[in-house]
Amino acid sequence: MNKIKLEMIKQKALKDKIPIIMDDTLEVISKILIQTKPKNILEIGTAVGYSAICFSEYLQKNGKIDTIERDKERVKQARENIKKAEVEDKINIYEGDAVEILPALNQKYDIVFIDAAKGKYPFFLKQALRMATNGGIIIADNVLYKGYVMGDYNKHKQRTAVRNLREYIAEISNNTQLDTKILEVGDGLAISKVK
Repeated sequence: MNKIKLEMIKQKALKDKIPIIMDDTLEVISKILIQTKPKNILEIGTAVGYSAICFSEYLQKNGKIDTIERDKERVKQARENIKKAEVEDKINIYEGDAVEILPALNQKYDIVFIDAAKGKYPFFLKQALRMATNGGIIIADNVLYKGYVMGDYNKHKQRTAVRNLREYIAEISNNTQLDTKILEVGDGLAISKVK
């Protein structure tokens, strides 16, 4: 992977105000990927491909990342970025709505990374549980959502997202199949290992 090109992709995304994975979040996930050496990763929410490119470095030989993005412009940028970083053989983009694409996927994944519409996290979790391997890890970014999730936040605009993130946290915390940690890195990172 070309590190200089990766840095350029990151800087452009920041300049264009495209939400990409924060450095401290990436650091935590990288450690998990080094330990698990995943063969297959599923990413829900590609944006411009930055996180998928970063994750691709830790795949086993012939490993693959499937990533889903519904925004046409971002898919186009992600494809260009993946090509620039010379990792097209490792990353496959599904273009469309994850709510429609996920139920049609029947593969097993060692890692599932959720970083898309906050209001859909409980649905994404259901799908992730179905597709995660035994011992697989489900990672969800932005679960504390600017601190709103743990506070008494109730503004109309974000209410659904906050409610669904709370539901997600309750589900991963109470599910006996999962061993979950929630870290206050970035905007909140939930790491759930499938027992």
